[in-house]
Amino acid sequence: QLQLVESGGGLVQAGGSLRLSCVASRNIFTINAMGWYRQAPGKQRELIASITDGGGTNYADSGKGRFTISRDIAKNTVYLQMRSLKPEDTAVYYCNGKSRGYDYWGQGTQVTVSS
Repeated sequence: QLQLVESGGGLVQAGGSLRLSCVASRNIFTINAMGWYRQAPGKQRELIASITDGGGTNYADSGKGRFTISRDIAKNTVYLQMRSLKPEDTAVYYCNGKSRGYDYWGQGTQVTVSS
């Protein structure tokens, strides 16, 4: 079992920054990969970025350039630093963990970017 708890969402003006946090219920070295996804109203959930247990990172087109994924192993936490936010970044952001063939999701955190 794996529980994931996101935080850090909120309302921000266009051009602003936010840092999302995802705390895992166990050592993130035991999780094959963790990632951030988002889902806007009426759209499918999409990958933003992921990080493996070895520390390798991968960015989807939606996350390249303005978003950075990182982790703090001691805190069992993965972060998503978001910069130069745009109204089209408005969505519910979800943390994902992949472990032993299973997908685990957090409850999501709302990010709203005003123009």
